[in-house]
Amino acid sequence: MRFTKEEIKNSMLLYAVTDRAWLKENEDLTSVCKSVLENGATFLQIREKDLSEADFEREAKKLQDICKEYQVPYVVNDNVEIAIKIGADGVHVGQSDIMGRDIREMIGSDKILGISAGTVEEAIAAEKAGADYIGVGAIFETSTKKNAKNMTMDALKEIVDAVTIPVVAIGGINGSNMLELKGSKVDGVAVVSAIFAAENPGEATGA
Repeated sequence: MRFTKEEIKNSMLLYAVTDRAWLKENEDLTSVCKSVLENGATFLQIREKDLSEADFEREAKKLQDICKEYQVPYVVNDNVEIAIKIGADGVHVGQSDIMGRDIREMIGSDKILGISAGTVEEAIAAEKAGADYIGVGAIFETSTKKNAKNMTMDALKEIVDAVTIPVVAIGGINGSNMLELKGSKVDGVAVVSAIFAAENPGEATGA
């Protein structure tokens, strides 16, 4: 699918990032993601660090089909080659992934490009590199990235003010601390464990 700039901005509201490590024994990622989309997730990113290339591609295709069904933007984390191969809506990459590579050139002008940024300088560079949106964090302490440093609200606001593209906050965000982001002017929140570690991921999404 092709999404307009306005649709991408609106889809940032509840950005779900997968992590199968949190799933219970009786759960599989495909069915959980389907429930998450049914209950209001507006964007989905597959981020599975521990899968082989072949298994990652298979899982990515399954989730792509679900996102098409719900007409929700779907991006692949880091693996630009698989994103291109399966025809995902786009890709989300970190700062190290853009060193020496023109990701926008690789994926084409009609695909979604998200880039992580932790400083104003990185955010400005990401926009110049053709990013459609920026992921900023870690906002709060997170178990997903052990060495991530928490970002102050002032630093987050500075990044939002420095760019013209949407900004989504990520890192340790859950129902109990989400209101702390009020006034930051972010376009949405990206959540991992708050959804995938929940007793009922679908209910957690809709809460």
